[in-house]
Order: sequence, then structure tokens, then C-alpha cells
Amino acid sequence: MSKPGHFNVEIPSREQIIADLETAGKPLKRRQIAQLYDLNESEEREAIRRRLRAMVRDGQLIENRRGAYGLARNMDLISGRVQAHADGFGFVIPDEGGEDLFLSSREMRRVLHRDRVLANVIGVDQRGRKEGTVVEILERANKHIVGRFIERGGVAMVEPDNVRITQDVLVPLDQTLAARPGQVVVVEIDKQPGYRQPLIGHITEILGRSGAPGMAVEIAIRNFDLPIEFPKQVLAEAEAFGDEVDHNNAEVFRGRKDLRKQLLVTIDGADARDFDDAVFCQPNANGWQLVVAIADVSAYVTPGSALDTEALDRGTSVYFPNRVLPMLPEALSNGMCSLKPQVDRLSMVCDMQIGRDGKVKRSRFYRALIYSHARLTYDQAWEMVSAEDKPANADRQSMPEVAAMLDDLYQLFHALHAQRVKRGAIDFNSTEVQFLFGPGGEIADIVPYSRNDAHKIIEECMISANVEAARFLQKNKVPALYRVHEPPPPLKLQKLEEFLRAQGLPVTWKKQPTPADLAAIVKQIADRPDRELIEAVLLRSMSMAVYVPENLGHFGLALDAYGHFTSPIRRYPDLQVHRAIGHILDRQPDNTSSQAMKDLGVKCSMLERRAEEASRDVDQRLKCGWLEQHIGESFSAQVTGVTAFGLFVELRDSHVSGLLHVTALPNDYYSFDPIHHRLTGKRGGKVYRLADTLMVEVLNVDMEERKIDFGLAKNGKTTNADKK
Repeated sequence: MSKPGHFNVEIPSREQIIADLETAGKPLKRRQIAQLYDLNESEEREAIRRRLRAMVRDGQLIENRRGAYGLARNMDLISGRVQAHADGFGFVIPDEGGEDLFLSSREMRRVLHRDRVLANVIGVDQRGRKEGTVVEILERANKHIVGRFIERGGVAMVEPDNVRITQDVLVPLDQTLAARPGQVVVVEIDKQPGYRQPLIGHITEILGRSGAPGMAVEIAIRNFDLPIEFPKQVLAEAEAFGDEVDHNNAEVFRGRKDLRKQLLVTIDGADARDFDDAVFCQPNANGWQLVVAIADVSAYVTPGSALDTEALDRGTSVYFPNRVLPMLPEALSNGMCSLKPQVDRLSMVCDMQIGRDGKVKRSRFYRALIYSHARLTYDQAWEMVSAEDKPANADRQSMPEVAAMLDDLYQLFHALHAQRVKRGAIDFNSTEVQFLFGPGGEIADIVPYSRNDAHKIIEECMISANVEAARFLQKNKVPALYRVHEPPPPLKLQKLEEFLRAQGLPVTWKKQPTPADLAAIVKQIADRPDRELIEAVLLRSMSMAVYVPENLGHFGLALDAYGHFTSPIRRYPDLQVHRAIGHILDRQPDNTSSQAMKDLGVKCSMLERRAEEASRDVDQRLKCGWLEQHIGESFSAQVTGVTAFGLFVELRDSHVSGLLHVTALPNDYYSFDPIHHRLTGKRGGKVYRLADTLMVEVLNVDMEERKIDFGLAKNGKTTNADKK
């Protein structure tokens, strides 16, 4: 039973209503449902009305034409989110999982990308896909749209920047804010689309020209509806905690261990400002003690607070190359919750005893007061442990105790990594890129960014803590979210097997590969020139990791239990895990229902995907903006895809991808071999294969479509940009 909104009355939970409607076997009117629970007072009836409307909005119930409420699943209706395609058709991605439902271009006229709908299956199309029709629109996802302003023949419109929104927005001429053609604008939707109703809106903001510095992030923020400013109440709550731990408050120290003398240090990127985690390691007779101290965000962000509501709405911090949208206000994310050096901070600790075989023998969780003794960068820590002349290293001289602890930590890392290899975890050696910006914020260069062993040391420590958190929660049977990564789905697996065989790589499994099977392939291709390409295909074949209330293990890491515990400053699921651990430590029951936890997992997974898509969108814009400066220049590239209409190629170092159209190849008729991924000239016999290295020339960059066209270079010369 719960209390909705401001009504001080108890009404049945969603789970109870669903169960009783199932028992009734037919839809019931609101009056009948109120009578079922003996709800006679006006406040009770208003409360149940709100509960039922919320269940309709979330797709659990549907209200029929008679005003009766029935279970959507019993009406053969599917609730889900629309995923639109640039060619006009789309799909409903079911909330409950399962096969996607195809929507024709006609059905897509009345919905937009990311709208939530109830849909009905009406048949199977010519390709064997289940086809549907939209019965009800539960939620309009696009209140604002970013796009390019166009004016033709006295008609003003906005062409959406998002290629998945294929309908232009009509704008009355007196509501354009005097925008000029070609400018990027924000339009607020006044009338949503229908079968015969176009999108209509009014311009609320003029952002400027599309290629201006910082525009990529501004467009992504609005395209993906990312929150920027924190409400005043949220800022006030965060700032009320001050800058330092209140040593005069006895409640702050109640139930906390004092670890301020323990040599904990943080190791992060050079530009990091929020420090989630600190580590300490020391050898003992049975192996090592590893202490992973994580910022105790749950001590400040409590359920039901304005801070908590805002954090849940954001779900995660969003990282762009030159900007961060934090989940929590800076007063917490960079202040009281950040494990800064030489200041006291509240922490949740995972204290582990790890054997010499790299396995955790035992672990315990507790709250603590800590004091970070040093803030190290990855490069700084790596130089300290890898220096050939260690006595000459300046940091080792100035921090001898920290240096000795790092040496112990590095020895522990070798044991953890050996155990990782032994259990068959997949270890992709992906190459990342770093964007460099000029003084005016313009994109100046794209350079490779490689990880050193200091990154891997911290990664292994965090993985160990995450595993122990998941096991601790499962052992104590407390409702919580687990980080689940399932094996490759059948269709992706089939395509992967075909690809591997075409590359001459053995497929050793019969039905489903183990992580060790795929890890063996990664090891086998380590010295091949097409290693990065094959690893990319392996990565694309993986399932998407999600947050769910059941522990189903992590396929990629080859682990039977996994959660997210180590980043509560920037991920809401980690904060929820901290709260769940707190319930165990305090011996308090957690009455969160299984449905509520499931809903939380769906929301957090969706917000995580939104953040990742926004980051990718900005990266692609920046890559196009950088390459636009190099039109006519030549680069070394690798063929990453072969189609009947040409080759997809990726530039070395910068990892910018684009199309080399078949018409840009030597003049010939080309036959496409999909099995062996190659194009062969019928007259000249020239063959272009997957993983071939080519010299390509930048022909055109379409910033609006984020498309890059290449041609074969006329000479073998490369630019300085290719010689980094």
C-alpha cells in the first residue's frame, strides 16, 4: 500500500490492481475498482483515479471506449517505444522485451522517434516481420525539435536535425523569431503529427550556424532532451552541506570506521574533477588486502529529496569531449562527494582479502571516514611503477610511501589480470581518440589515445568491488539492480559466425560461445593487421548491457555476478546499490517492490543509452567538422565494410569513418561477394576486400547528414594530419 501525491490515504499498489484485474477476467470501470477496495471517500476515489491514469500512461492498463480499465497484455496490445528509421518506417521496441513490431511509413505519420505507444499486431509483412498499428499514444517524447530553418515561397519550416525525425515542422511566419535560412533553431511543438496533420510549432531559440564552435554539444543537448540547469531547490540542498565534513555532528561518525590514517589514494585522468574512488593495497601472508573506498553519495542524496528526484531524472552524467553534464550539482559532484586529497570525506568501503591466485577469498562492506593522501593521474602513477630508474623518479622521491603502495598494487594487478585471463574474460584492445580544441573552441585535431597499465590497475580493482557488491546483495536477498550482460543474441551470432569464417577464423562452438571462445579469437588475431576491424565486429555482436533486478551474470567479463557500485557520483544505479548495502548494514528491511525495481532498471538503462547516443552524436559531428578542414587531402584508411554500392573505410589514427562509393573506384563494373566481403572488377579484375589498406582522398563532408565521402587518392602522398 502506498500514499500517492499529497493524499494522506492508502490505496492498492499497481501489483495488487493488476492481480485483481487478472482475477476478474474482464475490464472494470473505475467505480467497480473503487468498490472492490472499499474506497468510498472523495480523497480515496481521487487517489485511485490518479493511480489508474498513471498505469494507463505507463502502458500497464488501457481504458476502453466504455471507460473500463483492462490489462493491456490481455488485449493483445504491446507497449513500447518507437524507434524510427531515416527512410520513414519504424519499429515499436516492446517494454517487456521480445520481437520488435514493424510500423509502416503510414503508421509513422502520427508518431515520432522515441514516442511511447500501445500497438496492436495486425499481421506479418513480406519480410516475415510482425507488423503493427498504433492504438494509443502514451507519451510524446519530442516537445522540442532542433533543426535547420528553411523559408520557401512564403512558407517557413524547420528541417529536423535528427535524421530519425523525417517530418518537417511548419512554423507560422509570425513565430520565427526572425530566424534566417540555414540557421540552427529550436522549435517547440504546438501540434503533434497525425495521419493528415503536419507537425506545427514555433521557434523558441536561435542557436546559430551549424559549424560554430560548441554547436555540436548544444544541438545534442536539445536533440536528446538532456537537462542542463539544476532547479534552485536542488542547488540549495547540495550547497547546504558545505565544503567540509561536519566534525561536530556525532551522527556523521556513527557506525563509521576511521580510515584517515590508511594510505588511500585516487588515480584518475588528468582532467578529472569528480573522484569517485580511492584505493589502498598491502601484501600479507595470504596474498593482499585491497581496500576500495567509494564516495558515500547516499549520505547526502536521500530518497524523496529534490536531489534524488533530479538525479533519477538524469540517470547518469553525460560526457562530451569538452563538457560534462553532471548527474549531481557541482557542490556535491566536485565538492563534498569528491574524494579530494588532504580532506576528510565520507565513504562506503569494500574491503577484500585477495589470494595469490587473484581470487577474492572474503570481503566486507562498511561505512568509513577517509582521507585521500594523494591525487594521482594515470600517467603519473604509471611512470612511478614502470620507471627504469625508480630512484630518479621525482614523484617516487617526494611520495616514497605512496610509491611503495603502488608497487604492491601493481603486483596485485598481475594476479587479478591472470585470473581474468584464466576465467576467459573478453579483453578488447580498443583504440580511443582524443579531440583537441583551439583557443576559440574549434576542433583542431584528433589524436589516438592509448591506455596504460595504470588504467587497467584501477579497472581491475573496480571490477573486484563490483563483483563483491553483487554477491553481497544476492546473499542477503535485498532488492537491487544488477549489471547484466547476456550472450550474443542468435541473429547477431549467426552474422558473426559468417564473418569469422570469411576471415579464415575457426568457429569452435556448436550453439553458443563461451566468453573464453571469443577471448581466444581476440588473442589469435593480436598480430593481424585487421585486428581492430575484427574486434569491432566482435564488439558489435555483443548484447547490450542493462540494469535488471535479477543477477544473470556478465558475459563479457565472464562473471556469474556483477553490479555497479563504484561510481555513485555519476550513475544512479550505483547510488541505488549503495542504499541497498546500507539497508543490510543497518539491518533495516527494504520494501521496494520487484515491479518498482524492474521499472527503475528499465529507466536507468534507457537514460544510459540516451547519454551514449548523445556522446556518439557529438563525436561524429566533431569528426565531420575536423575532416571538413581537410577536403582534398589524402589519408591512410582501412576497409571496414563492403557493400554492393561501395566500401566503408576508417582513417588510421583519427578513426573517422565514411563511404568510398563504387563510382569513386576505377571505372569498371563490380560484382559484390557478400560471403567473402569483396568487390571485384569484371573487366580489370581489381579486388577490394575487407581490411584492405587504401590511400583515400576526402571528397565531401555533409555536416547536416554527418556523412563523409571518400575517393581513391590520386597520389601516394599523405598530409601531416596522417603522420601523427
